[in-house]
Amino acid sequence: MKSEVTLRQFRYFIAAATSGQFSAAAVSEHVSQSAITSAVQSLERQLKARLFERLPHGVVLTPEGQVFFHHARHVMDSVNDAMRHASLLPQTATGTIRLAATYTVLGYFLPDLLSRFKRSYPQVEIDLVDMDRPALEQALADETIDLGIGLLSNIEARQRYGHHLLVRSRRRAWMAANHALAEQAAVSLSELAQCPYILLTVDDADAAAIRHWGAAGARLKVAMRTGSLEALRGLVAYGFGVSILSDLVYRPWSLEGKKIIAIPISDPVAPMDVGLLWPKKQKPCGLVDVFRQFLIHACDSDGESHAAGAVARKRQ
Repeated sequence: MKSEVTLRQFRYFIAAATSGQFSAAAVSEHVSQSAITSAVQSLERQLKARLFERLPHGVVLTPEGQVFFHHARHVMDSVNDAMRHASLLPQTATGTIRLAATYTVLGYFLPDLLSRFKRSYPQVEIDLVDMDRPALEQALADETIDLGIGLLSNIEARQRYGHHLLVRSRRRAWMAANHALAEQAAVSLSELAQCPYILLTVDDADAAAIRHWGAAGARLKVAMRTGSLEALRGLVAYGFGVSILSDLVYRPWSLEGKKIIAIPISDPVAPMDVGLLWPKKQKPCGLVDVFRQFLIHACDSDGESHAAGAVARKRQ
């Protein structure tokens, strides 16, 4: 008799895919690792496809697994929508949501979430505008947008707006694989202060960097400045300097295929906070609130798996 696919299997699979480790998925789902393994193996048997590549320190999705991952998340998003009575709307709902996002959010955070929302509400239009922080704050003050998504950690007077934290991403030191500090388990700001620094200037990253170093009493040895994150990756990977950036934008390879190492910083360094903003006098309602609740719930679910992954890796 053919076994049935369950939502629990979907949830366990998504947790494993999001965290990159079966052990971390078990932590986030409060079950044994064998339960995660069993669920994944059952899905693989029924699909007649391998969903994960097993690696020494975790797992990565196969091409078939990546396709199934997007379908599985859509299923779980639909279930969660149905369970949230406040946001229960038919998939035929129509309307437009005026949304603004900053550079980092638009490039490295939002596209997947927009795709997941559009699959649930295909007839809802997202009027998306790319804005820097000052323009986004002005649009909120003028009430010309319904929602903004930006870096809350860069907005000093966030009490002027309605806001909700979506993701808190730690910052680590980036350096080339052959850098003198690359073999250390952690580095200090004073050690990094001795190295040439590649300064990212987009999305207030330069101001954030000065805050880190100012707190430590160190002076940056700025070797190069760039408004391109991909250019920074290349400069770091080729050994021109180090940088401090968040895990949200970390990728282990430059466009040229050179390895980039990210190492924890032993000194206190503020994380990067990504969050929702809306005009304080214009409380989200209708479609806008549906979208807001979708983002909050999606980030809460994904964040649990990412946090569990960090805990599991720290134990290893």
